[in-house]
Amino acid sequence: DGIEALRRLREAGVVTPVMMLTAKSQVADRIAGLDAGADDYLSKPFAMGEFLARVRALTRRGAEFTPCEMRFGDLTLNRATFELSRGAEAVRLGGKEFQMMEMLVRGQGRFIPTEEFMEHIWGCDSETELSVVWVYVSYLRRKLSGLGAKVQIVANRGRGYMPEERQG
Repeated sequence: DGIEALRRLREAGVVTPVMMLTAKSQVADRIAGLDAGADDYLSKPFAMGEFLARVRALTRRGAEFTPCEMRFGDLTLNRATFELSRGAEAVRLGGKEFQMMEMLVRGQGRFIPTEEFMEHIWGCDSETELSVVWVYVSYLRRKLSGLGAKVQIVANRGRGYMPEERQG
């Protein structure tokens, strides 16, 4: 089943743009396909010109394509709702918390320096103190703990912060 295959791909972190081509044309079918992670949905029969235009639209995104949901360990970060969830439990993140968590999830496997958070979230010209990053990291840690997540934010003096999945 295409929808189940797409769900599994998205759960595995595959972010390749997907257009579903199917004979199923009911609104409920289109909703199911898009909710499963499709970026576009086209019912058969379709005009070749429309198909090609939709492919061009999807490929224009290029490297900027980012799925609506990002996953790390047992967590899902929803870019549309600003929710961080683990299973059925979810918490809504504030704007800066969300931006910080998104940077951590995108940068999986590398430490993100405090200065990079400052530049990306608060801006180069900000007069905000570096300590604000520590405050927001503590907010995120508290929310991760509240969700019972296996993911934790580890710190390394001089290198920055990185998400890490606890084993066991």
